[in-house]
Amino acid sequence: MNERHDDLAASAEQHLADKAHELFDESVQALDAQTQSRLNRGRQRALAELDSRAGFRTPSKWVPAAGVAAVAVFAVVLWSGKPPVDEISPPATTSDLEILLNQDSFEMLQDLEFYSWIDLDAELDAGANVG
Repeated sequence: MNERHDDLAASAEQHLADKAHELFDESVQALDAQTQSRLNRGRQRALAELDSRAGFRTPSKWVPAAGVAAVAVFAVVLWSGKPPVDEISPPATTSDLEILLNQDSFEMLQDLEFYSWIDLDAELDAGANVG
């Protein structure tokens, strides 16, 4: 149903455009020679003025300059980007587990429950001081 409506609207628009074109052609044919000459001279002046103004706006004159400017900006961005940074390795940190698994720390493993109790006691003391 919607397609039929679109077809009718397109047909009506085409009929209107054809009728407008026909009326325009008739009105042009009805003009006298003096009016046609005056309209033609006005058209020629308008086109000449448009050509003289378009000299600064034609893209063909500015495209090479814009291309060079874009390349220059790109080069500056690449050149002045982030300076190279020496890769510095973070300081070596050892975890509690690595300390416990070290061969010299077997005595600590035997007293693991004691150290766990100390940590728990310290956490409880810190919680009591805050609240």
